[in-house]
Amino acid sequence: MIGLVIALFGIALAVVLCGFGSIIAVGALGQTSNGVMSEEPELFGKLLLLTALPGTQGIYGFLAGFIGIVKLGLLGGGPEAQWQILRDSGTVLDGVQFLLACLPIALAGFFSAIKQGQVCGTGITMTAKQPDHMGKALVLGVFVEFYAILGLLISILMINSIQY
Repeated sequence: MIGLVIALFGIALAVVLCGFGSIIAVGALGQTSNGVMSEEPELFGKLLLLTALPGTQGIYGFLAGFIGIVKLGLLGGGPEAQWQILRDSGTVLDGVQFLLACLPIALAGFFSAIKQGQVCGTGITMTAKQPDHMGKALVLGVFVEFYAILGLLISILMINSIQY
């Protein structure tokens, strides 16, 4: 049973840390965008993209969590299937493997969302002054996104490699 608890802790870390990073970044960018739109409401479409971009890390954490839950066999089946999973839950080593497999997206997602928020925040400021250059700001924000995608990829590969 302790192995299952450790595995679920790793899955929760992936979901929660990625979600927190996205919340912090998108919240701050929403405030900045609202300030810009109070003077230039026609920039809504451009600012929407820059504001929403760091929200993808929350989605990546959710995806890793979903894949982990599926791998554990916790979806589907009735109460009997759930009790079977609890009775046959993995060892502590299995749980640690899940925890370690979830760390790449948990940490990369959290930190990249915050840093991407900073890049997109300056992009919002640039877009307010030079609306035609919003695409450049978006591209620079996507560079930070790349590392969250790598974290997600490694976590998925590690989760799928666990012999549970």
